[in-house]
Amino acid sequence: MNDVPAAKIKMMKGSIRCLIFGLLALVPAIGLPFGLAALWISGRVRLTEKLYWNPAKPYRICGVVCGAIGTILWASILVFIVGNAVIYAWF
Repeated sequence: MNDVPAAKIKMMKGSIRCLIFGLLALVPAIGLPFGLAALWISGRVRLTEKLYWNPAKPYRICGVVCGAIGTILWASILVFIVGNAVIYAWF
């Protein structure tokens, strides 16, 4: 019975952590790991949301959107840079 408040607090803290990591995912050059972390945290929080109502759900959603945008953006730039380096090294 005492586990319910602790689980809800952990879920809300996870939602805010997801938002922070999602916003850090938009920072150039260091955003990729933060974006992946935001997506991972969001998935963990979402498992708990199936059991309890999350008042910090908008924060989690904003964090996962920023994290996804940052991950896609920085991963594509990384692939482009590495791809060009391989092509130029090949020829």
